[in-house]
Amino acid sequence: MIIRILGEGQFRFDDSNLGDLNKIDNQIVDHVKNGNQDGFCQELARMITTVKELGKPISVQEVIPSDIIVPPADLSFQEARNIFCNDGLIEG
Repeated sequence: MIIRILGEGQFRFDDSNLGDLNKIDNQIVDHVKNGNQDGFCQELARMITTVKELGKPISVQEVIPSDIIVPPADLSFQEARNIFCNDGLIEG
């Protein structure tokens, strides 16, 4: 699976770690629904860190479609309401 972090590049991410990433995604959705901006910021940072730590960076010379696009760490809470709704970034 290919995951892009906007402004930071793409990463090859093993599908076996997708469950852990989905848990973070679901927590972000809950924080956004409940208006918890601090919780949202913490979990978005954790999502980005998880992708970077568990994924393998892809060279900028490679052009590969992304399966998941993670917004940048400076995403506003207002913008998050449009992105982290329903199932969030990851279905399930």
